[in-house]
Amino acid sequence: MRFIVGFIIVGGSVLGGFTGMGGHLWVLWQPFEILIILGAAIGSYVVANPMSVLRDTTVTIGSLLKGRRAGRTEYLELISLIYLILRAAKSKGMNSLEKEIDNPRESQIFSQFPSVLRHERSLRFLCDYLRLMSLGLERPHEVESLMDEEIVTLSRELNQVPKALAGMADGLPALGIVAAVLGVIKAMGAISQPPEVLGQMIGGALIGTFLGVLMSYGFVGPIAGAARQRREAELNRYICVKVGLIAYLNGCAPQICAEHARKVLFADVQPSFDEVEGATSMASLGKSRADRQAA
Repeated sequence: MRFIVGFIIVGGSVLGGFTGMGGHLWVLWQPFEILIILGAAIGSYVVANPMSVLRDTTVTIGSLLKGRRAGRTEYLELISLIYLILRAAKSKGMNSLEKEIDNPRESQIFSQFPSVLRHERSLRFLCDYLRLMSLGLERPHEVESLMDEEIVTLSRELNQVPKALAGMADGLPALGIVAAVLGVIKAMGAISQPPEVLGQMIGGALIGTFLGVLMSYGFVGPIAGAARQRREAELNRYICVKVGLIAYLNGCAPQICAEHARKVLFADVQPSFDEVEGATSMASLGKSRADRQAA
């Protein structure tokens, strides 16, 4: 919703200011220049990026428009899951969790937290390291080093779309100049026309530069920035898992591990100490998600 509001503010300010100066909006309607700029931008984007990035771009823009992102409830579920897993490992041993780790979607523990199951990549991240721990890799520095390497790789992967969109935004002003130059070439072909006709053609050509700059800094650039912020926030999910597991390997109690995991979250999604304590207590009693929310 905020993206739609923001775009309305951008468009309204630009068009309203132009109208206030005495300009006529119909002058700005240059469909062929829009075709040149957008067509060249999209074509360049397709050439520059692999199919995986192109698919992810549509998913990213769709999620930004919907405004949906992981919130406090989702992180409470993740922290509660980490607590339950580590509590079971502490009391029964990590090997007792082999079935839970191998088939998380059929696990009684994991099934309590549907938001965790929906996030396939972070679920696999958690299960992979629990599996390594069950196989005997329990030196904290070794596990942490491996996690750091994977998180760096994840960071590069998650930033592919924001980086590609930023590149597209950087190229739009130049594509606007291309459209303007083509418009000027067309105008020069009509140099014998009356001044008012020639002026209108040159003015229409210059709209290309205006549209390229507006699309870059008013629309595509902000989308790239928002996508980068969203992906950085998503990366925090993996850091949360990492910190909780490393705390366990360093000998901390499961409740302390949950607190370690809570502390690395951004302020807008970070649950309080009491919320985590209440959620983990109810989860340990096998309470459903609805019961935890009601409480």
